[in-house]
Amino acid sequence: MLQHNSAPVIAIVDDHPIVIEGLKNLLTSETEFEIVSFTTGNDFLNYLKTNEADVVLLDVVLPDINGLELCRELRKKYPEITVLAISNQAERSIIVQMLQNGASGYLLKNASADELLDGIEKGLRGEEALSHEVKAILSRPATNDWNGIPTLTKREKEILRLISEGLSSTDIADKLFLSQLTVETHRRNIIQKFQTTNMFSVIKLAIEHKII
Repeated sequence: MLQHNSAPVIAIVDDHPIVIEGLKNLLTSETEFEIVSFTTGNDFLNYLKTNEADVVLLDVVLPDINGLELCRELRKKYPEITVLAISNQAERSIIVQMLQNGASGYLLKNASADELLDGIEKGLRGEEALSHEVKAILSRPATNDWNGIPTLTKREKEILRLISEGLSSTDIADKLFLSQLTVETHRRNIIQKFQTTNMFSVIKLAIEHKII
């Protein structure tokens, strides 16, 4: 744990200004914490080069860095920082991956103010912090989260594999001699087939079920 002469520093990393404002208002009215906020993962990493933070409230979906990867990087470079995921992502695989990557807790954005404050206090004490709904999701058998493996076309599998390797739609379009629009259409179709809302979840499920 970092030692401060002043109040503990809580960093909020979320690309939605309204979420940041809501969290700031709650935390400043209820606590003695010093609050800093960032809308991208890179902004937060740059801040850490010359500043300290005790707790980071980290969104899983950011515009520049996958929150799962950022969590892993923080654990490696700044192990003294307590990482608490705060997200709308309620998929079991995402929650598990975030905790495996070193997060001390996972709270859904619909958690109550008391749950959030309790989670921060637990995180500062080195305890695991999970909101009630997250505990319920984790207590269910993993097989209940997903009904069957979707059938992908050869092209969809190819595109999914390249996405999982970190290629952008533009890179994939160039590599496969397709238009970017075609690649984006395939991406949307893949997400729809997996019955989820984002590509992070798709990749985790695809790896889990050995599709890629």
